[in-house]
Amino acid sequence: MNSFVGIGYRKEFSDDFVNREIIRPSFVEVAPENWMGIGGYWRKVFEKITEEFPVTSHGLSLSLGSPDDLDWSFLKKIKTFLREFNITIYSEHLSYSKCDNAHLYDLLPIPFREDAIKHISRRIRDVQDYLEMKIAIENVSYYTPVAAEMSESQFIASILEESDCHLLLDVNNVYVNAFNHGYDARDFISSLPLDKVSYIHMAGHEQVEPDLIIDTHGQNIVYPVYELFDFSVERLHPVPVLLERDFNLPAMFVLQQEIDKLNQITQKHWNTTNVFSKGYIPTAI
Repeated sequence: MNSFVGIGYRKEFSDDFVNREIIRPSFVEVAPENWMGIGGYWRKVFEKITEEFPVTSHGLSLSLGSPDDLDWSFLKKIKTFLREFNITIYSEHLSYSKCDNAHLYDLLPIPFREDAIKHISRRIRDVQDYLEMKIAIENVSYYTPVAAEMSESQFIASILEESDCHLLLDVNNVYVNAFNHGYDARDFISSLPLDKVSYIHMAGHEQVEPDLIIDTHGQNIVYPVYELFDFSVERLHPVPVLLERDFNLPAMFVLQQEIDKLNQITQKHWNTTNVFSKGYIPTAI
């Protein structure tokens, strides 16, 4: 069966991953910050995971939009981790999470401005030069624009062009932003440079008010987001697709049902046995 869909690996899943009859992702994603330098029991568990699955990485604290200097000691740990476990995808958020050396523990929006494009693009180029690989940046959910001078899609496209990096297309984030800010999600996706997409995230959200959706990663994917995913996949070359579920964890068979649904959609449009075996992971500079 064609296989394109992985899942974010969590310690809560560890026992279930022993039994491949329960959940059968084609790869797993980890946050490097949770596994770098780990030892003891969990080091052995992680080594076993990397032996059984391709592993991708999605960072939490690079803070590309921060005014602070890049944290080179942190990047050294990232580079060591990626090489040690032969991880060929490293993605991060198009946001910031640090300021004046304070960790804000949230992903805050960046103003859609020309000066921000130049600042972030330079930082991405520096990161890519140091890691000796291209990274993917993720479009994030946001709840108010900040001093915008252009559209979000123009902002993203300009950064991709100037930095020569890849795009992690988070389809649920597009849906959330389109609902909250009153624009058409399909038009937004169509306006992006889709040839730059190297990775996709899918997740659930929660509608907390008639006019407000929160990106939570704690609910099942809803039908309109599956529809938007179908629309997106039809316009993309084959790339890995990641199911995110961070809390409010259901039974594993429920997550497998979501993996199966995502695979069914990709198989309508993409024809390959396994996205990790056909060279669809563009990483080299």
